[in-house]
Amino acid sequence: MKKSQHIFALLMLLFLAIHPLLAAESGAGNVQKTRFSTNASSISGLIPAKILKKHLNPKSLYLHSSTALVLDLNEGVQLYGKETNKQMPIASLTKLMTAMVILDAKLDLNKKIRIKRKDRDRLRGSKSRLSYGTILTRKDMIKIALIASENRASKALARTYPGGYEAFIRQMNRKAKTLHMLKTVFKDPSGLHSGNISTAQDLVKLVKAASQYPLIRKMTATGRSYVTDLRAGWKVEFFNTNRLVRRKNWDISLSKTGYIADSGYCLVMQTTIARRDIIIVLLNSWGKLSKFGDSNRIKRWLQRAEKRAS
Repeated sequence: MKKSQHIFALLMLLFLAIHPLLAAESGAGNVQKTRFSTNASSISGLIPAKILKKHLNPKSLYLHSSTALVLDLNEGVQLYGKETNKQMPIASLTKLMTAMVILDAKLDLNKKIRIKRKDRDRLRGSKSRLSYGTILTRKDMIKIALIASENRASKALARTYPGGYEAFIRQMNRKAKTLHMLKTVFKDPSGLHSGNISTAQDLVKLVKAASQYPLIRKMTATGRSYVTDLRAGWKVEFFNTNRLVRRKNWDISLSKTGYIADSGYCLVMQTTIARRDIIIVLLNSWGKLSKFGDSNRIKRWLQRAEKRAS
């Protein structure tokens, strides 16, 4: 009897010793399972992007842009694509890279920069709100370049970069390689050069990278702003070239438009549609307003699919 009690006691001690280990192992399994299943959709209650995609009919989405890409940002799922690896001129979408290179250099944003004749557009003769002699801070140069797509501001930013204009262009291309934008080439900081080329796939990478800069997000999502010409304190008011930023039915966290004759009308955006974070890339759109029309068509297309899938 005593021997039986002794064995029972030993078994109890053994059980008590290994029980915490079993519990911990079981708990670790639960944590791993939770981490595996946790994504943007499960947290927010959204339908997973792969399931949503089954309810999307690409043939029902008629766009006026020859190249287009729609991406679910949080899950990395491409919801729509057309000619996404075709190299195209990107016009002023270039200015997102221009802003990133300036900010990466950690330059004094309060530094005063004067617009000079050498900053004028010699390629296409585009007009400018910034007359020769205008003095802005570097931060205001970035602001008017991003929001109003001001070409002289972009040129001035490149000209005053450490090492000068050519060093700036080299750094733009280095940055592109760092971001694995392997089909992207930059020839100038404004996008006036038709040799500034990229693909929709590469531009998704550009948008993702630019969204990591709070200043770029804030500026490109601003509908209306102004800069101050420090010569006499004059204010130069301007509007965002993306009119959708000023629409209450759009929630846009980053955007940039572009146009030259060789590129057609272009637009990149990071936006929220039906609580889903989306990147939209549109290149070579037919008319001045068609990129906005295409954006609205994409929005309705996604909203209808969300309803069908729910």
